[in-house]
Amino acid sequence: NTRLPDPEVLDWRSPGRLEEFRNRTASGGRGQWQGAKGVIRRIRFLEPMTVAILSDHRITPPFGLAGGAPGQVGQNWLEHLDGTLELLPGSASVQVQAGAVLGIATPGGGGYGSLRPQKLDLFAE
Repeated sequence: NTRLPDPEVLDWRSPGRLEEFRNRTASGGRGQWQGAKGVIRRIRFLEPMTVAILSDHRITPPFGLAGGAPGQVGQNWLEHLDGTLELLPGSASVQVQAGAVLGIATPGGGGYGSLRPQKLDLFAE
């Protein structure tokens, strides 16, 4: 849910526990104005269930404007009980066991404006 519900709401509405919720450093595109940071969330499931995810910008990065660089693509993954990681596509439905962890790294925003220094014309009127 890209609305980013409060951890208490997530815990109350689903059989899962939010274990991590932080900014995703260096995910915003560079530019005169840097793109917004994405976030990383890790949710541990307390019982077996089916998880469905629908997300964008997992292959194509969010574009920058006016010379700004694109942001980082997002990622989805499942951490199985045996420690293996399974990368998930942007649209997926998976069965999870109790104790498994779903990781979601949202994409960063594209930057705006070029980083090139502007020429100063001392003789312009």
